[in-house]
Amino acid sequence: MKKIIILFLLSTLICQAQEEKTLAPKLENLAWISGSWHGEAFGGITEEIWSEPSGGSMMATFKLIHNGEVSFYEIEVIREIENTLILQLKHFRWDLKGWESKDATVDFPLIKITENKAIFEGMVFEKVSKNEMNVYVDIDNKGKTETVKFNYKRKNEPTKPMNQFITVKKATAKPTIDGIANETIWKNSNWLPLDQTWLGNAYTPEDFSGRYKLAWTEDALYLLAETTDDKLVDNNVDPLTAWWDDDCLEIFVDEDNSGGEHQFNHNAFAYHIALDGNVVDMSTDKTGKLYNSHIESKRVTIDNTTTWEVKISLYNDLYNDHADNTPITLHTNKLIGFALAYCDNDYSIERENFIGSLHVEGTDKNKGWIDANIFGTLKLIND
Repeated sequence: MKKIIILFLLSTLICQAQEEKTLAPKLENLAWISGSWHGEAFGGITEEIWSEPSGGSMMATFKLIHNGEVSFYEIEVIREIENTLILQLKHFRWDLKGWESKDATVDFPLIKITENKAIFEGMVFEKVSKNEMNVYVDIDNKGKTETVKFNYKRKNEPTKPMNQFITVKKATAKPTIDGIANETIWKNSNWLPLDQTWLGNAYTPEDFSGRYKLAWTEDALYLLAETTDDKLVDNNVDPLTAWWDDDCLEIFVDEDNSGGEHQFNHNAFAYHIALDGNVVDMSTDKTGKLYNSHIESKRVTIDNTTTWEVKISLYNDLYNDHADNTPITLHTNKLIGFALAYCDNDYSIERENFIGSLHVEGTDKNKGWIDANIFGTLKLIND
């Protein structure tokens, strides 16, 4: 890879920062940068880990992984010098051979610190939220300057209970969503049970039984579910009316496995796939909304047995119901919060049973639509 030389800062970010309160050039005002940050750039996966301020400095390591291999490393330091701060770094090849000469560093003097930005000459740290930041870098390549944006999410230690842990194999070819489980990935994956009563009385195997499989590719999570139900009920013609009381498959997804409340936000999703294929979840406007673009599904029913084949595009917690959004790219070792359930109605006004894929502690087991802490954890692996 050709040597990258950091040159100068985006003037637009400086102008924006001029409207914010200026803070003292102290490391304590940059403590929010501390932590393990992960993102994507240059067509690969990036990792940047910053220490807490100590000894008059903060230190970071950076690496870029492309196609499963390290492209280059960086060591970065922000240190106090003459009543201000300076950011310095050195680049290293994948084999730790330095880009710069022995005593040379790439230096970024501090311009100013505001409540949400640290502005250096050539690099800007922008706080988006507690768990997200952007880093903007101006790069010169053959005399042409380009601003590269690194969007980082903080990698937190797990805070939710480890209710269920499942490894999910990567498919070598994307399954065709046709309700016919004839792909190699399905033949080579094990069935998982859908058998935990979350709501309602005990049921017989003739009334309901269920099982499922999972797979993934870079663009989506895939689900194959098989349910046996003696009565398929779709009482509500309007897909946004009491959608939970009709027979439906419900998929719970927490893209970053962070857990927590998600009733009227997109910290997680609870997709209800109706018999007619419509997909509903609660929106940030506190009403039901169709999310058909998130889910591609095909249902095939023979006698009492239904096969559901589903492609699930994943979105992070910044999803905006009133803007264009881009699905995230999946990668090996990614952790995802997940649960599956089935709403079973046997011609009643309300569903009789709600059957889930994992055990939920306590008497109130019907809380996945609010609390992502009850979800299990998927780990994406290569087959």
